[in-house]
Amino acid sequence: MSSTGTPRGPVDSSRVPRYAGPATFARLPRLDEVGRTDVAVVGVPFDSGVSYRPGARFGGNAIREASRLLRPYNPAQDAAPFALAQVADAGDIAVNPFDIGEAVATVEGAADELLATGARLMTLGGDHTIALPLLRAVARRHGPVALLHFDAHLDTWDTYFGAAYTHGTPFRRAVEEGVVDTAALSHVGIRGPLYGRKDLDDDEKMGFGIVTSADVMRRGVDEVTDQLRQRIGDRPLYVSVDIDVLDPAHAPGTGTPEAGGLTSRELLEILRGLAGCRLVSADLVEVAPAYDHAEMTSVAASHTAYELTTLMARQIAGERDRGLDTTDQAPPRLIL
Repeated sequence: MSSTGTPRGPVDSSRVPRYAGPATFARLPRLDEVGRTDVAVVGVPFDSGVSYRPGARFGGNAIREASRLLRPYNPAQDAAPFALAQVADAGDIAVNPFDIGEAVATVEGAADELLATGARLMTLGGDHTIALPLLRAVARRHGPVALLHFDAHLDTWDTYFGAAYTHGTPFRRAVEEGVVDTAALSHVGIRGPLYGRKDLDDDEKMGFGIVTSADVMRRGVDEVTDQLRQRIGDRPLYVSVDIDVLDPAHAPGTGTPEAGGLTSRELLEILRGLAGCRLVSADLVEVAPAYDHAEMTSVAASHTAYELTTLMARQIAGERDRGLDTTDQAPPRLIL
């Protein structure tokens, strides 16, 4: 934020070529350059929780590189997000690649610190293990949150090889720990083979509603989005996007691809339809650039993060216009 209170935006691409300079998200300033921020874009280069192909530890920087082409006005939402609120790149949370428990604790602590400044988080993974510590930190500020989870997979399994903390288990742990509102849990984009019918039965008992990728195709984006909004209501909302929610034709660069996924257009339109929801933070995970082609996955991911950031910036600006406290520093309602 400048001394005049005006948000500091991206580097002017009419003066500095897009391919020049450091690759911060959308060419935005670093957090240390602005002092404080309304939305912190933060990376978590961690993929020790994956069950198949590794490489998501490089996802955050790949998304940043692809985001060089993003522009400051979002016509789909009729908003200039970086003028509505200060958005800054907070760099990466450096986590232990050999100890999942320590890594989870590090992510949780760093998220606590960033949220304590009043910022909302747009986190770039990394694998989906990181969603659990992020949800813990967000719930400490808001109480149990509504969860909208975009993914090919449920991620509510109990363990892998006896390990309770992996990229396939974060949302079972979140339900068990009470950090999510079980009246407002939704998966979107689920598809592909499962280990058995019990996977779906367990998921339903936890409170999740499922919108499959086929549901989106048959019913359409508008109907699906209306249903999701009804389930979310006016609750504080956390959105978690695994890039493998997209069909491999749109996002090949991921660790566990499944055929029959959403198009990038469908994902972006559903996110745009969340305008007005109380989006308190979000993550975008499982981009593995080693399997990508022509930055297809990273480009899709950068636009996804851009839409989520725009939603948060619009909400922050709306609260400011109504004279509400936008620092989001209400006393905790949940002790974990």
